[in-house]
Amino acid sequence: MGSLHAGHLALLARARAASACVAASVFVNPLQFRAGEDFERYPRDLAGDRSALEGAGVELLFAPDADAMYPTGFSTAIDPGSVGEAFEGAIRPDHFRGVATVVVKLLDLVTPDVLYVGQKDAQQTAVLRRVVRDLNVPVEIEIVETVRESDGLALSSRNAYLSGQERTAAPTLYRSLRELLAVLERGASKAEAIAVARSALAPAASLDYYDLVDADTFEPLERLRPPAFVLGAARFGSTRLIDNLWVRG
Repeated sequence: MGSLHAGHLALLARARAASACVAASVFVNPLQFRAGEDFERYPRDLAGDRSALEGAGVELLFAPDADAMYPTGFSTAIDPGSVGEAFEGAIRPDHFRGVATVVVKLLDLVTPDVLYVGQKDAQQTAVLRRVVRDLNVPVEIEIVETVRESDGLALSSRNAYLSGQERTAAPTLYRSLRELLAVLERGASKAEAIAVARSALAPAASLDYYDLVDADTFEPLERLRPPAFVLGAARFGSTRLIDNLWVRG
């Protein structure tokens, strides 16, 4: 959705290394936002994004406006089903409906061979894999690992919302997920692992959830069984951050 950072550039670098031609879309998708969320203030810097994309060797930038993507009377949407109903889908109803709809439209308009997506939005990767499979969209999906700051904080455009104190606390989400995974790897139950993770999260943070899920279905798991994701979401002040660890096996 623009406001490009090093995480986005990692996707482009992977694409550039494997492809004869690289295209990027920049579109702040209104269907992904509920009333009261940060659509209007979401970071936007198309001129800076264009410069970054040129520097990364991107040949084509597709940056439509909302009227082009959703003309008057637009009413068709894609429901990704159960994989998008829990976690982010429960907290942000219709979010993945908006994601699935815009990505299928973008894939149809640009017709790439490979779609590169970031691991940080783990549930989104599962949604897109399901939609592409179910609708026979002729594209391969490649997941690129999360890019982090030196203290472990996953790069995100929304990190710009954090105050200085909140930024100091935010890496505890990542550290708590590492603790959760370490406990699971020792054979403990998920409940025990979540209790340890909670103790590693900054006291000022407000936890939304921790969980262990199957990487493909996003169904919760009680014991570690790769491929899986260890998930977490928490609020630091008014800023909500998500993170995960990918357990490939």
